[in-house]
Order: sequence, then C-alpha cells, then structure tokens
Amino acid sequence: METIKANRDKSTTNKYSKKYQWGTEKDTSPLSSFHDRPSVTKIAFSRLAIVFTIFFWVLYVTSIIFGKFFEGIHTYGFTMEVISYLVVVTFLTLSALLYLVARQGAFQRFSKHVRVPRAVLDRYFSVHQPSITVLVPAYNEEPQVIRKTLLSAALQEYSNIRIVLLIDDDRKKIKAADFPRLNETLQLGNKIQEILSEPYLRFKKDLTNFENQFTNKKLVNPKIILKLSDEYKWAANWLNKLADNEKIEDHVDTFFADQVLRSLANDLDLVAKALDISHKEGAQLIKNRVHQLYGRLVKIFQSEISIFERKQYISVSHEANKAMNLNAYIGLMGKNYREEKTPDGVILNQVDSHKKGDIKIADSEFLLTLDADSILLKDYCLRLVYFLQQPDNVDVAVTQTPYSSFRGALTRIERLSGATTDIQHILHQGMTHYGATFWVGANAVIRKCALDDIVKTEWIGGFEVKRYIQDNTVIEDTESSIDLAIKGWKLINYPERLSYSATPPDFGSLVVQRRRWANGGLLILPKLQAHMISIKNKRIQIPQLEILLRLNYMASIAWSNIGLVFLLAYPYDGRLLSPLVLLAALPYFMAMASDLKYCRYNYSDVIRIYGFNLILLPVNLAGVLKSIQQALTAKKIPFARTPKVKNRTAVELPFVLSPLLIVAFSAFTFWRNINQQNWGNAAFAGFNTIAATWAIVSFIGLGNMLVDIWLGFTDLLYVTKQKKPLNNSSENKKLDWKVVLYHGEEEGFIPHSSIKELISKDIKSN
Repeated sequence: METIKANRDKSTTNKYSKKYQWGTEKDTSPLSSFHDRPSVTKIAFSRLAIVFTIFFWVLYVTSIIFGKFFEGIHTYGFTMEVISYLVVVTFLTLSALLYLVARQGAFQRFSKHVRVPRAVLDRYFSVHQPSITVLVPAYNEEPQVIRKTLLSAALQEYSNIRIVLLIDDDRKKIKAADFPRLNETLQLGNKIQEILSEPYLRFKKDLTNFENQFTNKKLVNPKIILKLSDEYKWAANWLNKLADNEKIEDHVDTFFADQVLRSLANDLDLVAKALDISHKEGAQLIKNRVHQLYGRLVKIFQSEISIFERKQYISVSHEANKAMNLNAYIGLMGKNYREEKTPDGVILNQVDSHKKGDIKIADSEFLLTLDADSILLKDYCLRLVYFLQQPDNVDVAVTQTPYSSFRGALTRIERLSGATTDIQHILHQGMTHYGATFWVGANAVIRKCALDDIVKTEWIGGFEVKRYIQDNTVIEDTESSIDLAIKGWKLINYPERLSYSATPPDFGSLVVQRRRWANGGLLILPKLQAHMISIKNKRIQIPQLEILLRLNYMASIAWSNIGLVFLLAYPYDGRLLSPLVLLAALPYFMAMASDLKYCRYNYSDVIRIYGFNLILLPVNLAGVLKSIQQALTAKKIPFARTPKVKNRTAVELPFVLSPLLIVAFSAFTFWRNINQQNWGNAAFAGFNTIAATWAIVSFIGLGNMLVDIWLGFTDLLYVTKQKKPLNNSSENKKLDWKVVLYHGEEEGFIPHSSIKELISKDIKSN
C-alpha cells in the first residue's frame, strides 16, 4: 500500500483539467474492498434504532391521532386530514424502518464474511476453467471512458475470458462530427490487445519453458524460484510504467491508475518479495504451485477483445435501449452465421457449426454485464465466479458487488451523489440477508442458463427476437430480478467492494438518471404479486421482510415523494404535528449519519442529502408519472441514457424552475404559519426553505441556473423544421429489381437503396 500511496501522491501533482469546487474532497483513495467487521455495540444500537422507530410511531398513533377522535365531534374535513396525515406519516416511517432493517442485515453479513484465500482460488482455477464473456454495452461514450473499462476487464486474472464491446451507435444516423470518436472507439480492442501483447508473449513463453523443463519432478529447483520472482518484478514495473503514462485529467483517471494498474503492480511485487524470502530461507515449492504462479502472469495479460455493432444487421432488434443491445448479442451466442446482403441491409443467417461462416459467436457458461463507465478491481471475476461454482450456490443466477463511487469528486453534487451511492451499497448488501436482492445493472456475473430460463421469443418481420432481459420498463435489471425469482433463481450480492462506477457530475445529467430510476417500479408490482402467488401455491413460506423490502425498493420513490408533497403543500392542522413524529424519524437520520461517517463522509452530509432530495422531488415525481402514463397507454417510455460528456449537461426548464418554486412556496408557508402562530409547521417550512436554498446554491449553482432558464425560454421560441418527404413520384422513382425480388410488389414502397444513397450523399456533404 505504501507503493500505491507514493505513486498516487506523484500522480495527483498533475493538474486536472477542472478545478475542485469548494466543499469537495481531494482524497481519491477508495474505501477498503473488505468491509470493516461491525462491533457488537454497533449491531446492538442498530437493533435499538428499529425498536425505537416502531415504539414512537405506535405511541404517536395512539396518543395523538386516536386521541383526536375522542376529544369530541369533529368535522368531516378534519377527519380526512387526520386520516391522510396518518397515511403519509406511516408510509414515510415504513421507508425509514426498512432502511434500518436493511443496514442491520448488512451488518450481519459483514460480521460473518470470510475472504477466500488467494491460494484456494489459484488451486481451483488451475483445474476448472468455466468460460465467461464480458459484455460492455456502449452508446455515445467517450473512447477514454470505455478504454478504462475494457482494460480493467482485460486485466482480470481469468484465463477463459472474452470481452465484447457492444457499440450501439448507428453509423447511418450519427453526425459527421461524431465519426472520429466512433472510429477511435472501434480501434480500442486492437490497441489494448497490442499493449498487452508484450507481457503476454513473454510470460506465455516462460510458462511453456517451465512445463517442458519440469515434467516429472515434484519439487522445483531454487533457481527457478528466483527467475519467477524476477518475472513478477518485471510485470510490476511494466504496470507501473503503464500507470505513469496514463493521462490524468480527473479523479476517475487517478482511480484507474492507482487502483487498477498500480494496485495490481503492488500485488505482483509483493509476490516477488515472498518468493525471494522463501528462497533465502531454503524453502522448496512444489511444481503445481509454481505452475499456478506462472499461469497467473499469463492470465493477467491474456486478452481477447472484439467489437459487435448490432445496428449493422437488420436481422436483430434495433430498439433503442441497453437491454436490447445485450439481448441482441446474447441471442446470437453459440452459433455460426453467414452474412447475406439484401436491399434493406445485411442479414445474419445461421449455418451449421462445421460449415464456413462469416461470424462465429462463442457461447459461455457465465456472462458479465458491465457498463461502459464502470471499472472492476483485479479479482472481481475470480471471486464471483468461484462463489457461483460452490455446491451451495447452484440456484444462484446473478451475483454482483453493488458498485461504489469514485472518490475525490471535483463537484459538490458528484460528491453527494457518490455518498448516496455508497449508502445504497450497504442497503443492497443488507437486502441479500433477507433474500430480497435486486440486480443492479452496472455490473453483474450471470449464469447464462438462468437467462435461457426466462427468455421470451417473438418473431418480428420474419426475424427471431429473443428477450432475455425484459425491456418493458427503463429499469430492466429490476424487472429481470423478479423474472428470475419467479423461476426459482436466487440473486446474491457479494459482500465486498470490487466494482466502481461514475456518478453524475452535474445537475443536468443527474436529472436524467434519477428520472429514469423513478420510472418503472410501479409497473413491475404485478410481477412481484405473481411471484408471491407462485410461492404461496408451492406452499413455501416467504418472509414478510422480503416482501416489504422488495415492495419498498420498487414503490417507495412513489409514496415517499408523494407523501413529501403533501407535507410541503397541504396546510395540515398544527395539532397533528408532535415531537413523537420527530422521535420516530430520529433513528433513521442518526443511522444515515453514522453510515455516511462509516463511508468516510461527514455526519452533516445527512442534512445536505435531505436538501438534495428536496430539489430532486419534481424529478422523481416526473418519473412516477411516466410509469402511470405507460400503465394507462401501454406504450413504452423511451430509454434515456445518462449523459456522459465533458461539459455540463443543461437542465430542462421545468426541472430548473421547480427548485425555485419549492423555495418560494416553503418561504410562503413559513410566513403564513408564523402569522397563524402554528410554530411546528413554521419550523418545518423554515427548515425546508433553508435546505432547498442551500441545495440550489451548492449543487446547481446560481450562474448555471440562470443559463439553463435562459436556454429553456429561448428554446420555446424555435420550432423544429420538418424535413421534406422523399420525392417518390413515378417519374423520379427508379425500379430496383433487387427490392422487387426481395419485398415483392408493395404500393408506396420507397426503395431502401434510394434511402441509403441519400444518407450517403448527406454524410459526404457534411
């Protein structure tokens, strides 16, 4: 670790392309991969927090709410106020209670987790070589972002691994200015393989020489140990040089250089030192162990990276979402194909495996889905695949390490967004304790036969379309979690931090991400109900906590945000507010503050997160309304990808104005309650005014807000010019015999070749 720290200090002397905002952190070192074992006292206080929350809620209901009904006759309006207030407080308390329950489950898991020794992993994988294919879906991504993701996957210490970059950009539709970026992306696989080829060929030769030299011997000559040590030192130096040559522009680059490249180098250097000491002490290593150590070097630098563009073929789905990008490739795996050119485009026709084809896509036992802005630590594949291969886990379909955030964020909003990500990591670990795991799509190792168990097949335009990961909603991973559970498969979060993913650096990109997250949970509730019914029919007792945690995960965004709107907007009778309500909520806020400190943030960040969620209230409500819209119209909501651009993402006008309206309305409510001497409600409104104002200034910025408001209003003045339809008159229409033979006679049909011609001319002119 000292080597990493020294190199990190050296690398961070480079100036980032952007400066740190005030109130951020400059320490880029991540949290430990291995969770600290919680003390007995911490677990005890965690349980007491659950008890106190229930106790004060029951006390409030009995002493305040029910007490009002026995005071005398009340009007219908007051009765409805009491009932609605009780419903709102109950649902908000339920979400707080389930937060406490989930973290208690996480502490139980952290206290029992024992890490598998490295020698056990090496011994297992020297005999067993289950295949794994890493699928990296990418759309409109910066090449440097994808490069780090691919390299972190290529440096996994796993021999039977294939990496496929699934590019979703459509060459026919992208702007001319985007072609250099796309071309650079298409070259990434070859460039990475070229970089890794030197150490790979070196260590492959060493391994072959060792195998030829020591065929029948059980113990290895001490000189070989020294040579092996030198090879590990060479590999460590090579990785450190690669890290030194990395272009450091932000904290993510620093993380990649330190935690992927230098961390691996440090690990290899440590092995070299251990080998040197064993030689000095006169120890003799057995042949199998030395063979494993040589093999490890080969596995690290062995890479097979390919590119697949589904939109180059008209025989696969072109639906614009990540799920169908993955489905298109998974549906082709294990088969041999020949390309056939048609007037509409290229078709992939399946041919027998023994025949010559243009594309042969290998099958694999496991899949690793990995977002293009995520990074894996070195032993991610080893530990998760080993976990799935254990006899007790044959019914586990998906295992993952819920991603953590990159530390050292340059902006305050990215830092706080990262804080919520690290808190969610703990909660996801706790949900596994109760059997309520949900697949988090940024990274996961999946048993392919489990996907085959939930696949749905349909025929569109004469072509077979397979949907392994359902795309009925924009939160496809959540929906697939229920699909797998219905079929009897389990999902488990591996209790370590082995994966990291980017969090939005500005309010505009955060709006896109959070609106998508809020959309879809309500639509999946019927599937959850079907799962509960299927379990009941099998006469299997399902824990109530699992049901509640799953329900909270999918629907709490709806009820908590709607409930908060009622508390903010409706002038409830001051008699309904009681210190007991605050006491019921206090364990939740204290627990979150403690969790933030555990994740190396500040206790006071719990207040910032409250303001952060306050200005995101309209965003979450917009996502909930989109779910209701889809339920009523049965029309899919388009998948909105989180923008990953170097410059700031502009915010849509409604979402930049709504935080100002929240501040204004809270201030008005504060003034009104002061005049009415309704001190409890006035205090709540005043706190909301301050929290929302602080969030606007800190996380959006007054200057950025003014720019976005100006852009929003000026955009209203412009109307998108409609393109003229293609001239399809009989005198201009040229008969295309290929189209006629392929499609047959079709009235009003526009030859595809004409469209391609026009697109080609347009691209050339640009």
